Formats: sequence, C-alpha cells, structure tokens
Amino acid sequence: MLKTLSKCIREYKTASILSPVFVTCEVVLECLIPFIIAQLVNVIDVASPDLIEMGQVWMYGGILVAMAIVSLVAGALAGAFCARASAGFAKNVRKDMFYNIQTFSFENIDKFSTPSLVTRMTTDVWNLQMAYMMIVRIAVRCPVMIVFSAVMAFVLGGNLAWIFLAIIPVLVIALMFIMWKALPLFRKLFPKYDDMNESVQENINAIRVVKSYVREDYEKEKFGRTSGGLCKEFTKAERLLAWNSPIMQFCFYGVICAVLYIGAYFIIGSAGSADPVRTGEVSQLIVYGMQILSSLMMFSMVFAMIVMSLESARRICEILNEKSTLDNPANPIYDVPDGSIDFENVSFKYASNAEKNVLEDINLHIRSGETIGIIGGTGSSKTSLVNLISRLYDVTEGSVKVGGHDVREYDLETLRNQVAVVLQKNVLFSGTIKENLRWGNKDATDEQLVEACKLAQADDFIQGFPDKYDTYIEQGGTNVSGGQKQRLCIARALLKNPKVLILDDSTSAVDTHTDALIRKAFRENISSTTKIIIAQRISSVEDADRIIVLESGKINGIGTHEELLKTNKIYSEVYYSQVKGSDETAQPAQGGEGNE
Repeated sequence: MLKTLSKCIREYKTASILSPVFVTCEVVLECLIPFIIAQLVNVIDVASPDLIEMGQVWMYGGILVAMAIVSLVAGALAGAFCARASAGFAKNVRKDMFYNIQTFSFENIDKFSTPSLVTRMTTDVWNLQMAYMMIVRIAVRCPVMIVFSAVMAFVLGGNLAWIFLAIIPVLVIALMFIMWKALPLFRKLFPKYDDMNESVQENINAIRVVKSYVREDYEKEKFGRTSGGLCKEFTKAERLLAWNSPIMQFCFYGVICAVLYIGAYFIIGSAGSADPVRTGEVSQLIVYGMQILSSLMMFSMVFAMIVMSLESARRICEILNEKSTLDNPANPIYDVPDGSIDFENVSFKYASNAEKNVLEDINLHIRSGETIGIIGGTGSSKTSLVNLISRLYDVTEGSVKVGGHDVREYDLETLRNQVAVVLQKNVLFSGTIKENLRWGNKDATDEQLVEACKLAQADDFIQGFPDKYDTYIEQGGTNVSGGQKQRLCIARALLKNPKVLILDDSTSAVDTHTDALIRKAFRENISSTTKIIIAQRISSVEDADRIIVLESGKINGIGTHEELLKTNKIYSEVYYSQVKGSDETAQPAQGGEGNE
C-alpha cells in the first residue's frame, strides 16, 4: 500500500522533504529556548538585585529574540511546504485514480459501483490528504520534539527526567489498543458512505420520476435510514477514538504533578548544598515535560487521523492497483481492412464463476457493408452479442473477428474507432451540440457536422433552436427529448466514419416515419458500412439484408423478413402482435409480448 501511494508524491518530493527539515529546525530552536530561559532565570535568581549582570540579561534576551524569529520563519516555511506537499499529493492520487479508471474494461467497472468510485475520489482522498499533511509535519515534529526535549530534560534535571519517559510505554500500549479496536469499525464505515452516495445519486437522476409519483417522503425516509446508519457507525468509531484525549490528559497532568512535587522536594532538600537544584532548572524541566507530553497528545491526533485514513488508503489502492482485463497485444494491428464480422463458436459469460453462459455456441458470418437486424426478447443477450464486436468484453470461448482478424489482435483504440456503437442508454454531455457531436471526430468541420445530422434526421430540429448548433445541452441532455437525444448520438457515431455501425435499440424513442428516413439515408449514403440494428420494432429491421432472432443467448433463426415470417415462430409471433394485433384473424400476441 505504501509503495503504491508513494508513487503519487512525484514532483512534490522536494516539498515533502523540506517540510520535515524546517520542522526539525523549528523544534530544535523551541527546545533550546527553554534552556536559554533557564540560564536567564538563574542569572536573575540571585540574593541581591545589585549582583544581577545586565550584560548577561541583554545577551540572553537577544539570543531569545533571534531564536524566536528564526523559529517563526522555519515554522512558516514548514507549513507552506506541508500544504503544497499534501495538496499536490492528493491531486496526484485523484489524477492517477481517474486515469486508471479510464483504462478499465466494462468488467472492471462492474466491480465498483459509481457511488463507491465517487466516494473514493472525494471522501477517501480527503482523509488521505489530511493524514499525509500530518505525517510530513506533525508526525515528524512530535518524535523530534520528544527526543530533543528528553535530552534537554536530562541535561537540566538528571534523574528527574525519567518520569517523562516512564509514561511513554503506557501511552503507546493505550494507543495500540485503540487502533486495534477502531480499524474494524472504520472498515464497516466507508461502505456506508458508498450507500449514502448511491441513495443521493439515484434520487437526483430519477428526480422527475420521484416527483411524478409524489414519492418525496419515501425518498426522504430512505435517505434518513442510510444517513442514520452512517451516523451510527461513525459514532461508534469516534467514541473509541475519543479515549485518546482523556488518556493523554490524565497522563499529562499526572506527570506534571509528580514533577512539581519531586522538584520542590529536591529544591528544598538541596538548599545550602554545594550543588543545589535551582528554580530555573526545575521550571524549565516542567516546560520540557509539557513539550514532551503535548507532543504525545499531538501524536495521538495524528494517530487518530491515520487510523481513519488506513481504510481510505486501502480503498484507493484497490482502484490504483486494478488492472484492465482488456490489454493491447504485444504487436497490435493498427488497420481494420473492412467491416466483415465473424463469430466462431462463441460462448460468453460475465463472470468466470457464473453457472451458465449468457451467449452459447454463436456461429455467424456478416459480410462487409451488410445490414443486419437483431431481434429478441428482453434478456436474450442482444447487447451482449454486439459488445463483443468492439471488444467491450472478451469472449469466454471461441473468437470474434472483424475484417478477418481476431478483435484481440487489434489495437483497442483502432478497433473502437472503426466500430461505432450507439448504446442503448444514450448519453450527452454538458456543452453545445457541436461539442457533443465532435466526440465522434474532434476535427470535424461544421459542414461535416451538418451532413451527419442530416443523415441522422437531426438537422431539422437543430435548426429550430435559436442558437442552432451552438445550443447548450444540459448535463445528461435533459433539455432535449429522448428522440432528439438518440438522433444526436447517431450523428455523433456517423462522424467517426466507421467500418461497422451498431445501433443498440437507439431509435426506440423515434417515431416510425423518422426511423424509416434514417434507415433510407443509411442505405443511400453509407452502403459500404456494416450496419447492425438491434430493435424491438419489426419495422426497424424488416428491410435489413438478414435478421437474427436471439432467444436465451442462442441464435433461434437467421433470414430475411419474408423467410422468417414463414419459418420462425418467434419472429412471426412478434410481427403479428405488432403489426396485426387489432385484426381478428391475426395470430395470438401473447408470444410476442414475451419477446418484445
């Protein structure tokens, strides 16, 4: 874990080193100041004011002022470098996490929920930043202060200084016990943060549904339970850590009382002797003792923060150490010859320990430029089938070939640039229509944008906006309709000029007339591109060169619209339920309902 996180320090190594250096300088001066004060007190602590040497008083006073100024400057520099180091470290952690997430395959992403990833990049990184800040400054300051103060205490007080060291093992044992008890509690705590973020995200994403069903009170109650669970677990952990303070206070005041009592005894007992214990020495011994104990108290705060951050560090390292299940081959292919697709004895399941495959024994050849329709009931694995073409997942058995080469032989970026997918869940990003379209081709001209939108039947409604192609799209595309969003996503995919275009039920919100215009534009303008259309409506695929009927992850039938009407029961039932459901002579629709 330390090795993984230490890689995130990078350009902030200098600041991370200079902060402890200046802290050490500050601490050394703070430890020397009481020693100088003791000498000054001893100069003043004489029987007669006439015997006070003012030259020594001014000398010690000047030394104290100079040391205080240098200590102040060193402390300020230590704080500045500490802030730079901790903030920079946190920045690098977030960047490394985000960059690594971008490399994840769908299989990797399935392991971590979106709320969990958000929590890890916010709350967990913040905990780690606070811990790092304390480590490079306070965690350095405390042991250095304890060591130097102990040395000076022995110089001034001799055997009396053993009182301070005797209490350290007690505190260490107490702190280790607290950590041993607290770590399991924090391990339970952070999943609660994930649950709370999930509740918030779900509510905000579905706020229109919540309001339309007047379920605000239910959502409040659900959030209250989640938030209450987090509060309960956090209270348990904090209650345990809260023992730090009373234990430290008890030891602190107990030791001070012991030093005062024993010191006073030594002062009185040594009066008149050749080497008396002087007031300045005992008073500064108490100062050193307070420095030792206050350092231990600060260290307990660092300890509490580190205990909290250990689980955060573990969760962050899970993301940083996660490797994509999809990697480029050693010598990848950087050119896709054509849009032909071959499925050879393909079987697929999402998890290696799954009991059965979602796709079973798929054998299929699609010619370059061919238009293929795919239809099947919900859960028939239509999307799973096309996800294998752009290598969003790898097959479990068999192979998928594009352009005559196994997709695992291609450079991933090259393959996905030539296999454009309009996903079932259309996503637009906040920004103008132009900016969204240029996700397909960042160098596309305005003329190319218009041409793609005309093919996708999006130009007409875009021209109706006051700002036309400069119209701002809200986050998630909430200010455009479902059909408009789908057409913009299709235009975005067309701008990639792909060899394979996959439409995954991406015209479901478009009326049948517009759907027909889109398909006509495809036939007339991008005939060389292989087109795969997944649809629930027969009308969306009936003019395809071939139609594939899927059922339970297996190919149930392949053929043209007319052939399947005659030979495939599932297809004919869906057709009659959709097209002739109102006709008394139509075939029963119940089978079609099950396969929509």
